[in-house]
Amino acid sequence: MSPPLDIQLTDWRQHALELEKQVNQVIVGQSKAIRLMNIAIFARGHVLLDGGVGVGKTTLLQSIARGIGGAYERIEGTVDLMPNDLIYHTFLGPDGRPQIDEGPLLRAGEELSVFFFNEINRARPQVHALMLRVMAERHISAFKKEYRMPHMIVFADRNQVEKNETFEIPSAARDRFMMEIPIEIPSDRELKKSLVFNTKFQHAEKLTQQVDSSILKFDQLNAFSDQLQNHIQSSDVLEEYTMDLWDATQHPEKFGVTMESVDISRLIQTGASPRGMGMLMKAARVNAWLNGRDSLYPEDIHAVFHEVISHRLVFNSAYENRRTALARELTDNIIRTVAVPSLSFSKVA
Repeated sequence: MSPPLDIQLTDWRQHALELEKQVNQVIVGQSKAIRLMNIAIFARGHVLLDGGVGVGKTTLLQSIARGIGGAYERIEGTVDLMPNDLIYHTFLGPDGRPQIDEGPLLRAGEELSVFFFNEINRARPQVHALMLRVMAERHISAFKKEYRMPHMIVFADRNQVEKNETFEIPSAARDRFMMEIPIEIPSDRELKKSLVFNTKFQHAEKLTQQVDSSILKFDQLNAFSDQLQNHIQSSDVLEEYTMDLWDATQHPEKFGVTMESVDISRLIQTGASPRGMGMLMKAARVNAWLNGRDSLYPEDIHAVFHEVISHRLVFNSAYENRRTALARELTDNIIRTVAVPSLSFSKVA
């Protein structure tokens, strides 16, 4: 017999916060990114990681994957990567004959928990198409059988430095990712000094081993996430506020949003999608739960608004080459400008 929901909510929250605590002890200066990744895990959403080379994205992800449990797989995006490379690979067996093995998407089967696509924009659009379909459906047919990956979350990052032999992810594909989370070099001088001179940060594998394995039960996350989403409540006032935010991503000028050196009425080609707004609310509910509330509050939406919405915005061509900076400025200005309702909230049991 399952324990009452209020006990489940409390127990899962304790484990979620323990995962954050342990990862923060080995990955310094990334507390906001770790919280956002935790939110994505419980909202069951795929994630784009945004950051330069050598900022610790892989070590951070491996640490979180260890705490989630289940199987971890990784593939490198290259210009010669083909869709079939995700499904199978061929090699010469001991007898000298070609053999076929299951590829990174298939070999763990239903145990696959975290799939990391490194430098996804180096792969060709055909590879993107397959990956995005698997992300949406979490199953694929191969070797005359159906492979299910019901617990898989995809994390992907992009090569932001080199432009040659890269293929930008189109807006429709970006919309499949729940969040785009920045991984930035810490601004605190002492933290930066520690990263450079403390030798423990030179051993990524030892760092990840400091996180307890299977703090969360990866194969129970889907069911708990559904319970969590149904438990967190929203008021009519909060829902109207959310609709205003959505409208502001499409017609910011209607709400008095302004930006320097930008004709705000010509900036947006396409605002947030219905899928994007649905993902925003899923992430906001998880944030409310992590903060001990059983109802949504505007600050829960604010906590995830930029990371869920900015990569979904499509700007007119005159502004698209500045999209990263403009998207941050626009989402910040929307939050500051759209009137925030006053709400009361209650604590989770």
